[in-house]
Amino acid sequence: MDLFSYMEEKEKEKEAPLASRLRPRTLEEFVGQQHIIAKDKLLYRAIAADKLGSVIFYGPPGSGKTSIARVIANTTKAAFTQLNATTSGKKDMELVVKDAKEALGMYGRRTILFIDEIHRFNKGQQDYLLPFVEDGTIILIGATTENPYFEVNSALISRSMIFELKPLSADEIAVLLKRAITDEERGLGIYGAEIDEDALKFLADAAAGDARNALNALELGVLTTKPSQDGRIHITLEVAAECIQKRPISYDKTGEGHYDTISAFIKSMRGSDPDAAVYYLARMLYGGEDVKFIARRIMICAAEDVGNADPMALVVASSAASAVERVGMPEGRIILSQAAVYVACAPKSNASYMAINRAMQSVNNRSIKSIPRHLQNVHADSHGQERAQGYLYAHDYPNHYVKQQYLPDELVGEVFYEPTDIGYEAKIREHFKRIKKEV
Repeated sequence: MDLFSYMEEKEKEKEAPLASRLRPRTLEEFVGQQHIIAKDKLLYRAIAADKLGSVIFYGPPGSGKTSIARVIANTTKAAFTQLNATTSGKKDMELVVKDAKEALGMYGRRTILFIDEIHRFNKGQQDYLLPFVEDGTIILIGATTENPYFEVNSALISRSMIFELKPLSADEIAVLLKRAITDEERGLGIYGAEIDEDALKFLADAAAGDARNALNALELGVLTTKPSQDGRIHITLEVAAECIQKRPISYDKTGEGHYDTISAFIKSMRGSDPDAAVYYLARMLYGGEDVKFIARRIMICAAEDVGNADPMALVVASSAASAVERVGMPEGRIILSQAAVYVACAPKSNASYMAINRAMQSVNNRSIKSIPRHLQNVHADSHGQERAQGYLYAHDYPNHYVKQQYLPDELVGEVFYEPTDIGYEAKIREHFKRIKKEV
């Protein structure tokens, strides 16, 4: 690189967006993704020892995929080349492979090829890389927002380690924002800016796990806000909301607003008001509530308030909880809405909920240890003969039902589950009446 190229590169770095300038240079500067890059994890050790093989990082925007690649570039002794699949083609890859062969043959130096948005390469382009990854000519680092098991060739997948990155937490984004506003070398420290605590919390929450989004908003706020009379730039809640184009709402995820909103959400589903249910759902999502927490509450409501009046409610709620974890946000809002609306519209019964409460109360209040002999586990006596118990096998009788005692002697006649005449539970009620009447 000549002097002019060097100066041009430095100028580009200086004019780059804050999110790009603030990328970590070392493993110690990296924030988040501790499940894969903590000091005791394989990825950290491989990068630190410069022994990294081909890897593919996938995760949502702003989670640190390119940042990890830049840390690797700063750590490795190998040649590091970067391509973006949206603008690069086969000729670009051919040039990289040519240079990589020369570096390996003449200097014994490996080449790391980082391909951003690797899922945008078509099958032929991905196939081209395969033999050079296989023979070690290049070490591939791929980054994608899509699930690589669906979007990247299985042959490349089998030759690479896959690491999933998660959205950053609000606390982790807050760390980056504080670093950005005080760093005078690469951040915004030279502007003498300050950010109010509520503005910091709002930006960290509103970014929804995307560090780039939060840093872009902070940079916009600092560059467009005039200094106050004290000569300093103050990033207030109003400035932060304008820069990220999101209205702040009163929602404390750990305080009274949190409990009031989730209470209203549950009571709306219980009260069969789908409009109110989706409103409170939207309010929680807008406020940055944990989607797993919301999904858990929908499951509980499905079991407690719908129960056997519509057994599918719990199935829908459980499937939604699993799907939200796999899909993530923002699409996860659609799944949560479907589940909340289903539970709100379903016929209601708390009979199974009341049944377990009554049974638990009975167990708690009465010391009963006996179990009817005919229900006990069948086992052999001292002579090796199975003892007669008198158990009647229900499937041997009409309607697969036979009258016999199941409760302990002390509880004969107790009723814990009383099915209602609503929804599917009405069928359960009629079924019991019919089979018992015919005995």
